[in-house]
Amino acid sequence: MSRKIFLTLAAVVALGAGAIAVAFPAEFLASKGTLPSGAANLWMRETGLLLVCMGIIVLSVRNQPDSPAMEALMLGNLLAQLGLLATELAGFAAGVITKISGIAPNFVLHIALASGFAHFWRRIKIRE
Repeated sequence: MSRKIFLTLAAVVALGAGAIAVAFPAEFLASKGTLPSGAANLWMRETGLLLVCMGIIVLSVRNQPDSPAMEALMLGNLLAQLGLLATELAGFAAGVITKISGIAPNFVLHIALASGFAHFWRRIKIRE
């Protein structure tokens, strides 16, 4: 798969998940087995907005050549995927996320995206 296709798919995922989190925070939280509240809904919307912004950034730069900026984008997104994965697993372990169906699809998605970002980050030849 080319980097352009990977980044397009990653952007679509971020835009879709982010839009759902912004528009339907309580439903998004309930699907994970968490208890929606005013504060949780607000933070879900904030997270969704950040995902939408990340999707726009990734979509906007997907055609760019290797550069220090592309290297930073790949590394930043790799770390974001690993951080989201760890946060969700910790939430499940602590009983905050109560449904395995609330983390299983995201687990697979975060691993796949992290693998892709790691792959394309390693292929950039800018590092000295």
